[in-house]
Amino acid sequence: MEIWINPACSKCRSAVGLLDAEGADYTVRRYLEDVPSSEEIRAVLGRLALEPWDITRTQEAAAKELGLKEWPRDAGSRERWVTALSEHPELIQRPIITADDGSAVVGRSEEAVRDALGRR
Repeated sequence: MEIWINPACSKCRSAVGLLDAEGADYTVRRYLEDVPSSEEIRAVLGRLALEPWDITRTQEAAAKELGLKEWPRDAGSRERWVTALSEHPELIQRPIITADDGSAVVGRSEEAVRDALGRR
């Protein structure tokens, strides 16, 4: 398993704490420092079965500067969103946990983290 975190995020710290408490074998990726490429973001989106706008933090300053709320949410705009996430990783919803079975979850709740644990 791998978990994409921002150490300053309370949801990320909670998810890591739960993984530790359950004895999970995982690696941590501080995605603000080790920025995912567009290809990695597309791969995670496939694992999540979500679109890029589904994992975008639209209240962040960068989102407001880019005017993301006004961007179309359609197949033709998908790459524009992916590029924005790779260029502004602070816009990526967190934490994202990729499970060994090829799936992934956005681990913002204890239930979602436990779901990922069940997939290892």
